[in-house]
Amino acid sequence: MRSAFAALLFILSTVGLAGQSAGALSDGDARYRLQPNDVIDILYRFTPEFNQTATVEPDGFASLQLIGGVKLGGLTLDQAHAAIFERASARLRTPQVSVLLKDYDKPHFVVSGEVRAPGRFDLRGRTTAVEAIAMAGGIVSASAKHSQVILIRRISADDGETRILNLKRMMQAPQSAEDVTLRPGDMLIVPQNKVSKIERFVKWGNFGLYANPIR
Repeated sequence: MRSAFAALLFILSTVGLAGQSAGALSDGDARYRLQPNDVIDILYRFTPEFNQTATVEPDGFASLQLIGGVKLGGLTLDQAHAAIFERASARLRTPQVSVLLKDYDKPHFVVSGEVRAPGRFDLRGRTTAVEAIAMAGGIVSASAKHSQVILIRRISADDGETRILNLKRMMQAPQSAEDVTLRPGDMLIVPQNKVSKIERFVKWGNFGLYANPIR
């Protein structure tokens, strides 16, 4: 467990899209994005023989009978519709296709590192970073760097963004404006040692498995 945690911190400190220190976290797109094991219905209005229910595989692809494998993981429903429509247009003339979300992963967040009960938690209503750490049993040791809690948020299908949170200061000032409200898929990491450098932008594929553990 600790070796995996150390590997994650190494990834965050060495692999990025741009050599920038962590700063303000962008809002990104709050709409739901398809994840592995999500189930969708694809419905063709004039060619119902191609209708099907498909599951997003662990690699983000869905196998569709008319057009083959399509990368849908990380896309919104609108983006998934556009991708399927583009591929289907090569086989059908002006297809009218609908993409419906049938079954999906419950909104959740992940807390890792120096907390008493690290893991994945359902996101039920508004939850702040301080509340999330409390749900994970709180900081496990006095030496943990709760002034440098790392928040990782997915901002696109391929990219994530990080921010350093001073949880210690937030806990001393209840209702602080600094206390970030979590979004589905957010990951909080409480490091054991001081973090000297962190990349602001990272490739999601480098650590997505940590942020989205097996159900």
